[in-house]
Order: sequence, then C-alpha cells, then structure tokens
Amino acid sequence: MLLRGLMLLVAAALLCGCETTARSGLDYSETLRKIGPPKSGQARIVVLREKGYGGLADAGWGFKLDGMPHSGLKTGTYVYADRPAGLHWFDAEEAGFPGVTHVEFNARSGETLFYVARVSERKNAVIANASTGLLGYGLTLAMTSGYKNQGPVDFLALDETAARTTIAELKLAE
Repeated sequence: MLLRGLMLLVAAALLCGCETTARSGLDYSETLRKIGPPKSGQARIVVLREKGYGGLADAGWGFKLDGMPHSGLKTGTYVYADRPAGLHWFDAEEAGFPGVTHVEFNARSGETLFYVARVSERKNAVIANASTGLLGYGLTLAMTSGYKNQGPVDFLALDETAARTTIAELKLAE
C-alpha cells in the first residue's frame, strides 16, 4: 500500500513537471549576432513553434521547405533557412494522417519572413474524435474534407513585431 502510494506520488510529480520543457539551443538574438543578415539576393525564412505543453514526448515536427527536410521543431524552438529570393513552399505530412499541408509564399531579397507552426484545425478535429472508433474517424474525415488545409500543420505568417516578441523566448532547434 505504501509502495503504491509512493509510486503514484512520483508519477504525479513527473506529470506536473511537464508543463513546459527547457530548451538548450541559441536564442534568436545570439543566432543573429553569429550569422548576420541574409546575404545579397537571399531571404531568411524562420519557422517557430511557441512555448507550451508538447505532450509527454514532445516529438519534433518535421516539414519540408522547398522540398528540403527540416526536423526537430519542438515546442519553444525555431529553425531558419536562408534561400534565394522568389517563390517558396512548405510541405508537412504525418504518418497515418490523411492529408498534406502545402503553403506557397514569395520572399524578397534581404527580407526575413516569420511563420509559426501550429496543429491544424483538421488535425485538432481528428484528435478530438480519436476515441469514437472507425465510424467516428470516417465521419470526422468526411466532415473536415472541406477544410482549406487538409494537412496536420498550419504555417501562419507573423508580422515582424509580433514575431520578434515571440521568438525572444525561444531556442534554436537541435
């Protein structure tokens, strides 16, 4: 009885400690000092994931920028890439999820674009109905088939002021 009570206390302490996860990468201002502005003819694309509870494992999200894979985007982190000015796109898919996120955007030379990655509205609906069995899953997919983003992740553009405020607390993904 005492052992079971002690185990429950330890489990509760572990779960309560999962509210946020400390990250160890460089913060954005350190990164900027280290790498400087984008080179001539280049644009910088920054994708961030806000701080918060990312689940017990907080698996890093993977996505592609112009077909090149990026991984490890966990809560409280950001990734960046310098790319030539012009048309670019994000793609995100997840094993077992029936849909792909595809977002296109233009970047101008010398510009820094900020995007926040969040769970899509469709994925939230699928998660909310996960316990309803195959019939519920099928109905959820049918009801969400008209959603603009069929994939698991939303990439939302941030204006520079909001982005710099948000990213100040985040760390570079490993």
